[in-house]
Formats: sequence, structure tokens, C-alpha cells
Amino acid sequence: MSLTARALLLDMDGTLVNSDAVVERYWRIWAAEQGLDAERVLKVVHGRQAHATMAVLLPDRPMERNLADNRWMLERETADLDGVVPVPGAPAFMAALAALPHALVTSADEALARARMGAAGLPMPEVRVTAERVGASKPDPEGFLKGAAELGFAPADCVVFEDSEAGIAAGRAAGMRVVGIGPRAGAHAPDAHVRDLEQVRIEALADGTMRLHFPD
Repeated sequence: MSLTARALLLDMDGTLVNSDAVVERYWRIWAAEQGLDAERVLKVVHGRQAHATMAVLLPDRPMERNLADNRWMLERETADLDGVVPVPGAPAFMAALAALPHALVTSADEALARARMGAAGLPMPEVRVTAERVGASKPDPEGFLKGAAELGFAPADCVVFEDSEAGIAAGRAAGMRVVGIGPRAGAHAPDAHVRDLEQVRIEALADGTMRLHFPD
């Protein structure tokens, strides 16, 4: 199958970069400190900013405590890059996109995004919407809508690449088509689903659009 787009909006963790080892390390520590079951926690952490996940898990907890723990987690995850690697196919995928409209839309802040993209050996997109630039975390569509606006395209002309339930919901809420990457994405009915970025081929068309090819 194939999709045609004018711009791509790319999540980072789980989509371009495999950071699961680091993410799980610090969420397990946090879960133990809160007396929560780590496996239950790990099912909902992907795709959101940490404070938003904490609010889901502990709805009666004061937000200032969530924000403080969010800062603690960001500091440690930014410094700990052990196990951060590119998703298979990501280097070639980013190289194919170099001259085409694309943006990074991530729940990581700027420092964490730079650290992880660098550790994975991937180029940092010129246009990026990081945690500091949005008022609401995914599954809110704000980040994707900002990315599309900065690139100068209507939401319907953009395709989102995402791995998480929250990210796929955000892309849909923004009025965009969504390509799901990896095992987490398959359960949430994206418009197309691939194992990893090795299964995506980008064809630049003469009219400035791009055609995305996936296995049938």
C-alpha cells in the first residue's frame, strides 16, 4: 500500500530512536517509590510527557509533585544514554527525508531530544516541537498541529509516524493520517502499520509531494 503526503511529522522515542531500556529503567524506580506495579505503569508511559503519565496513574496526586518528578526523570534520562539506539531503518529513512518537509514532534524536551538523536546517530530536524513548546501533552493534538503550521501545510496534507497509543490518538485528533511503527502501534488501528522503518520507502514526486510505500 502507499500514502501520499506533503510533509511528515515524526515522533522520536519508539519511532526513530529505541530508548525503551532507559525509559523502563527510570519508570521502574519511580513505580517502586510510589508502591505501584511496574508492569502496569510501563503499559501507559509511552508517548506522553512524564507528568501527564503520573497524573493518569495517580489522579489525586498534587501536580507540583508530578512536575518535580518530571524534572528528576528528565535530568536522569538525558544523562543516561546506555541502550539508546536507532530504530532499524531510521538512518536511511532520515537521509531520504533530508530535503523533504518534515518535523520532529516529541514529548521529550529539547535537551533530551538532542541527547537521544545524537546517541542514535540521527540528524536533528530543523523544525521540531518539543515539550517546552506545548501546553498539553499527547494525546492532545497541539504538538502535531504546531508542527504542521511551522512547515506551512494543512493537517490533511501531513502524515504522522508514531509508536504509542497516545501519539496515534494525537495524530488522529489533529486530522492527520498515521503510520504506526513497531509492536505497540498495531493495536491502535493506524492507517498503515510497519514493523520498523526498514519497511518504509519514500518516493519524492515531481509536484513536491512524497509517496510513502509500505508492504501490503
